[in-house]
Amino acid sequence: MTKNITVPMDEQTKLDLTAGDYVYLTGTLYTARDAAHKRMQECLDKGEKLPIDITNQIIYYMGPSPAREGRPIGSAGPTTAGRMDKYTPRLLDLGLGAMIGKGKRSEEVKEAIVRNKSVYFAAVGGAGALLSKSIIKSEVVAYDDLGTEAIRKLEVKDFPVIVVADSKGNYLYK
Repeated sequence: MTKNITVPMDEQTKLDLTAGDYVYLTGTLYTARDAAHKRMQECLDKGEKLPIDITNQIIYYMGPSPAREGRPIGSAGPTTAGRMDKYTPRLLDLGLGAMIGKGKRSEEVKEAIVRNKSVYFAAVGGAGALLSKSIIKSEVVAYDDLGTEAIRKLEVKDFPVIVVADSKGNYLYK
């Protein structure tokens, strides 16, 4: 089934998604990869507040290439999600709404998705230039010193993803 969703998503929208659904996201996403996740973990370990409010937000595992003239961002393909698995359950438990990446997730992450009624979306790997066309605006909002791994706030329109893991425990890669 194909769905058009405004993000961030409300609880009912997450519950209505099923593994295998094709989804077009419009609204706000955040990006974060390995280095940003490590830094967020360190922040939480120190009892500090995260640099962004992750409640019901979507984190896209992506580090863009430099923007071409007239574009808000360069190629914006997904990063392998498993690289964030050691950080993900904690972020989900703190209210993260969903993630976008590519590839399989660990059992611990899949359990945290169900426990928190979250969603894992996949974006098509190797299609970064095409995906960037759905990004209207890009702004670094935290960890600027990390370069392409800084946390960015993206405004997207009709960003194409597929539900891989849903809140009911269905998993497309089974």
